[in-house]
Amino acid sequence: MAKGMGFAQGEIVFEVGYDADCDDILRKEIAATTGTNFVEGTATEVVDAVLLWWRDGDGDLVDELMDALTYLSETGPIWVLTPKVGRDGHVEPSDIQDAAPIAGLSQTSTLVVASDWTATRLVARKAGKR
Repeated sequence: MAKGMGFAQGEIVFEVGYDADCDDILRKEIAATTGTNFVEGTATEVVDAVLLWWRDGDGDLVDELMDALTYLSETGPIWVLTPKVGRDGHVEPSDIQDAAPIAGLSQTSTLVVASDWTATRLVARKAGKR
């Protein structure tokens, strides 16, 4: 599924919100596709994508998205991974749809990426676009 998410060889991915409930198979696929280790904690470099594991109750999604943008290249996506409907920590899609534009992002797609996780792709809105 990592290739369906658009990851490519050599990309640097910043991972936020990793915990024991995250899908390790998906993580291994992404790492194998990129051939790089995830950047975690405080990144000091520009990254090609952000992988944000997000659950209901994790805090303020707008703040987390704004933080993620500080590390992200101009063209890179933020993948917001949320538990599927019926799973602990499920996040309503409307929560992401509401938070994205406040953070200056646009939602482009949503994919089922693992048995318990859905991924929503967010990208920076183009300057001057109306």
